[in-house]
Amino acid sequence: MLSNVGIIVCLTIWANLAKASTCFTATSVTPEMKAEGTWFSICPRSWDFRGHHIGYEEAARAHPETGDADHDVRKEPILLLNGFGVGSFHQHRLMPQLLQYDDRAVYGIDYLGQGRSWPVDCQDGNSENEKDLIYSADTWVEQIVNFIDEVILPKHNGIQKIHLVGNSVGGYLSVAIARRRPDLIASVTLLNATPVWGLNAPGWSGHLPPPALPRKIGRFLFDKIRDLETIDKYLEAAYSNNGAFSMALSQQIRGCTVGNGGHAAFASILWSPPATFPGEVQDWFRNLGKLDCDVLLIFGAADPWCKPAFAKKMIKELSNREALEHRYLELSNVGHCPNHEAPTAVGKAVSKWVSAHDRGASLALVDGPQEVFQEHWGEIAMREKSAADIPVGLIDRLAVAFV
Repeated sequence: MLSNVGIIVCLTIWANLAKASTCFTATSVTPEMKAEGTWFSICPRSWDFRGHHIGYEEAARAHPETGDADHDVRKEPILLLNGFGVGSFHQHRLMPQLLQYDDRAVYGIDYLGQGRSWPVDCQDGNSENEKDLIYSADTWVEQIVNFIDEVILPKHNGIQKIHLVGNSVGGYLSVAIARRRPDLIASVTLLNATPVWGLNAPGWSGHLPPPALPRKIGRFLFDKIRDLETIDKYLEAAYSNNGAFSMALSQQIRGCTVGNGGHAAFASILWSPPATFPGEVQDWFRNLGKLDCDVLLIFGAADPWCKPAFAKKMIKELSNREALEHRYLELSNVGHCPNHEAPTAVGKAVSKWVSAHDRGASLALVDGPQEVFQEHWGEIAMREKSAADIPVGLIDRLAVAFV
């Protein structure tokens, strides 16, 4: 069988193959998959959004001889939404874990202005294809809604909904998408979701091309944050286990920034407004409490930014709903990116969640009071908690109140 190290090595090989749009196929990710002789594939693909090239990936169990995707088109697929500054490569540890438990398709997508998704012929915000473009939450919400409508659902035999799983800003966007198009979303899973996005800075709307001052500020800050030393420091803060990331991940993140559109895109992101929600209420937490679907929260307890204290506020909002379920799982020894640092635990919990018809208390998301998972970089414990079980210190109270 492939160990976690083996998976990383194979997927690094895949990253090189992806340049030629070649599918990566492997087998025996876990003992269970080995026993079943289960193969999986991750295929890089592309799609057009408003004339812009969008990179996405489709993961599925695969035929052992041909490598062709072999998923059940009658099951609601899963769409994984990334955090900021990465591409769908950040989901490569989670995708095989999800496929271990179920033969439903799993998708990942790069937001416009990140990863493999960019306007054609970028010229630092000055090309015709970039004119009037804004890299805002609303742009990304529209992109993902169109992707679900135009790409995912037509492949799945009359299926009308999907399951969203969002990490960090991907969680923020998941709520905006589910509020804007509840008819498309079967459930939402939030992995250390950020409740805020969009500075809406004065002096510019965020539509390209940027004026001189925002351009200079964006260029200066973008060059700072894409420096490899800065990326490494960020990863050291974001992850509880330094062994859970490597120079390869730093290089992948750096690789997302080397095109001709990055400086202008970053300036646009800095000046762009928050997401627009239906109706008068624009607060993200209150819109979370208006979701029309079941919601699973999974939080790494060691996240220095999106802490469990924020999950407690999310639970409070979700508790105001009737006839809909919400659950909260907490992962010890895990930071801001549970999809990448705790893929085994997250994969098992999410698979149980999306497969269940009744997601109430009768659904055991954790085997026993605590379930322990062994990743290559450390031991991770998963527990289900209520809001009352989440301790909140003074600093956390102030942070939550400020947000």
